[in-house]
Amino acid sequence: MSVVTPFPHGPRPAQIGFDRPELTRILDLYGRMVAAGLWKDYAIDLGRDAASFSCFRRAAERPEFTIEKRPALRHRQGMWALIGEAGQVLKRGTDLGPVLAPVERKLMKLVEE
Repeated sequence: MSVVTPFPHGPRPAQIGFDRPELTRILDLYGRMVAAGLWKDYAIDLGRDAASFSCFRRAAERPEFTIEKRPALRHRQGMWALIGEAGQVLKRGTDLGPVLAPVERKLMKLVEE
């Protein structure tokens, strides 16, 4: 009749994600940058090692900034990283606020002009 395939046993691969306060903080910054006309699109990537939030000026480009959460680096360099368009790490830290500071400063300069 039919063959029963056993369900795989063992630990399920972990998926790294953003907590609600973290995602709220990131989306708040994203909303302000959209209102300023700088960003048009975003992408969220949830993987086994890291979770990333990428911000795009246009949908067909490389991301201008990527905010990455990598819990394995929590006790070393800090689990948060701000990565630039060319892939360089602009800021790294244990808290999300100081890592987002360079992007927020860019927004403040645009408001003053």
